[in-house]
Amino acid sequence: MPLLDPKTWQSRTLAGGEYAVTEPATGETLATVTLAAAEDVATAARDARAAQAEWAKAPHFVRAAVLRRAGDLFAAHADELREWIVRESGSIPGKADFELHVAAQECYEAAALASRPSGQILPSEAPRLSYTRRVPVGVVGVISPFNAPLILSIRSVAPALALGNAVVLKPDPRTAVCGGLALAAVFAEAGLPEGLLHVVPGGPEAGQALVADPNVPVISFTGSTAAGRAVGEAAGRLLKRAHLELGGNSALIVLEDADIDAVISAAAWGSFFHQGQICMTTGRHLVHASLYEEYVERLAAKADSLAVGDPHRAQVHLGPIIDSAQLAKIQGLVESSTARGAKLAAGGTHERLFYRPTVLAGVDDATPAYAEEVFGPVAPVRSFADPDEAAALAAAGPYGLSLGIVTRDTARGLDLAERIPTGIAHINDQTVNDEAVAPFGGIAASGTGARFGGEANLEAFTDVRWTTVRGDVAPYPF
Repeated sequence: MPLLDPKTWQSRTLAGGEYAVTEPATGETLATVTLAAAEDVATAARDARAAQAEWAKAPHFVRAAVLRRAGDLFAAHADELREWIVRESGSIPGKADFELHVAAQECYEAAALASRPSGQILPSEAPRLSYTRRVPVGVVGVISPFNAPLILSIRSVAPALALGNAVVLKPDPRTAVCGGLALAAVFAEAGLPEGLLHVVPGGPEAGQALVADPNVPVISFTGSTAAGRAVGEAAGRLLKRAHLELGGNSALIVLEDADIDAVISAAAWGSFFHQGQICMTTGRHLVHASLYEEYVERLAAKADSLAVGDPHRAQVHLGPIIDSAQLAKIQGLVESSTARGAKLAAGGTHERLFYRPTVLAGVDDATPAYAEEVFGPVAPVRSFADPDEAAALAAAGPYGLSLGIVTRDTARGLDLAERIPTGIAHINDQTVNDEAVAPFGGIAASGTGARFGGEANLEAFTDVRWTTVRGDVAPYPF
């Protein structure tokens, strides 16, 4: 029996109007969903707050069991969910399988959070028991994007629920099904009590309403740096916590001793995986001058060898860009870069939403596709003379999300990584990595630090409460 039924997947009537969810590869309408207006978000937040208290009181093993069942259901319904991810977000099947794997793991890891010791016994100057414990924040607002819709929703939804919160989830309308309605269906089948997870697909109006709602004290936002700044500013005025995972322009540093036969595959993956539509995408290739010419030539050859097309109907390496607006942005950055002197070594062309993997050589600080986050399959390559220059180039710019360093000397790679501000660093790997057990997040314009995974989830979705207990009423001098 299918998990997702268009007749029942939106149990509440929303006021934001109908929206056609389309397949980027073909333009075909996959589903029609109803979007949320501001009043729908307010209703969802009120209902979530009303339901949350009983859920917080539920024994830890009850909450953990729901999360474990949810993890199992992502595997049980993998075929159905894979097709939605492939067709709705333009993912190749392997990327969809990775999302499903991570979604299950996020649920299993969250299940373990439910019983995790979450407090301390404190010393006290008075004759009393003094301790801290972590308590649910209440209602968590989650705003997730289109590019890895299942992962970027579940990584907040699962731990927030496991820790006793209710959730209002606003997925990007372009991926309203695999980034929102699919989660609601999974958790309903897993036995999550009604009222604890509300899915409100919508645009900026719905997101603004969620951030502003008085019943939602914590916001977990994943998206562009520009939108994240607006979310952080609005939340700050309301004295709310906002966990922001934003953009990036991550560097891959290739030192002179690197195995170039091995690095080209990793470098291509870092820039071209999911059409470069990932916050961790390798946006800057910094290559030692002794390897630069060969690196550009071989990366361009690799780009030219990759198949681009409809991932639902053919075996391809890259699928479509999400929509025409994003494609226009990518094309504009590439064209302005070549106009400023960058050399087009591969790609730079497209057919409909299918953009060829692109390699740019001869880039510098003024090259738009090097200086800015492209969010497309574009690999700008720049040379450096020594590790000091590499460190300076990698550290330049507003972002600080992920970093890759390739060298045969791992100690040297670790030493270089210490000199570059970043939330994530990988030695002998490219920049795109994610695991449910690992903290994830960037610094500077890439966000507010690690807010997902392990201990970070406890920090994100609970408050610390200090409690004292005395045997008798405390005496005071008046």
